[in-house]
Amino acid sequence: MNVLATVPGWVALTIGALVLAGALLVCIGSVGLLRLDSFYRRVHAPTLGTTLGMYLVLVGTIVFFWAGEGRPALHVILIGVCVTVTTPISLMLLARAALERDRREGAAGIPAANPPETGADGGE
Repeated sequence: MNVLATVPGWVALTIGALVLAGALLVCIGSVGLLRLDSFYRRVHAPTLGTTLGMYLVLVGTIVFFWAGEGRPALHVILIGVCVTVTTPISLMLLARAALERDRREGAAGIPAANPPETGADGGE
């Protein structure tokens, strides 16, 4: 049985909007990963953007299977739970490893993204 043929048009538009919004958020998080200047700033963009984008794509998937097959897709919820648990844990482990690396290299705490430049007169 073709599941796509059983989904009403307005539900398909809702699913498309959810998946498109989720994909845009994931894309924004990826652009943030490329554009931000320090490691500590970079870890937040993909973590936050990708997590929210993933939720929207998962909701679109759940609505698709619920409208097409008449039952919720519980395996999709399990994927969401796994990503929700692993994303903040990996963020914290990466940040702690980077902080330890910076401490070993002699930096005092979190390094400044753009250290202030002082001229010969001591001012700007």
